[in-house]
Amino acid sequence: MSTALWSSIRTVQDFPKPGICFYDLTPLFMNNLGELADALIESIPVEQLAEVESFVAVEARGFVLASLLAQRTGKGLLLVRKAGKLPPPVVGVGYSLEYGLDRLEMSANITPQKVIIVDDVLATGGTLKAVNQLMHKCHHTVLGASIFLDLPDLHQDLGLKIWSVLDERSKPVEKAVA
Repeated sequence: MSTALWSSIRTVQDFPKPGICFYDLTPLFMNNLGELADALIESIPVEQLAEVESFVAVEARGFVLASLLAQRTGKGLLLVRKAGKLPPPVVGVGYSLEYGLDRLEMSANITPQKVIIVDDVLATGGTLKAVNQLMHKCHHTVLGASIFLDLPDLHQDLGLKIWSVLDERSKPVEKAVA
């Protein structure tokens, strides 16, 4: 299944800036949502799926993935948004990006739950660390993170369980066309 999923991902060199290899998941979302949902669910241990109360969706592509998980499993969905996108009261955390600062927020009115953070790509880990910090600040119990595509050479140990569908190291080698 992973080869089929890889074949639906478009690789864009030097985007959004030189030296970056961007994985465009749009074709995957257009054609393989059922396979994608199945693969996400299969990547998470059964005992964690039984324990989780809600999936935490990280803006923006994480919304797609977490929605699939919540719908397929009958669990809740919590949204983490960029600053200024949610009505007050909110709880937020600031974090550093390689090109500046950003802030993530969520509603302050959510009863603490057992959660799994869901996002599309894990690169340097900055966003995932910030979301994890936000969950703890809101007194949620983080069981781990479900990531579609892990780029393990770009991040250190993040101090939480990571379940991924694809790992960049297992990407099939593209054959040159003569």
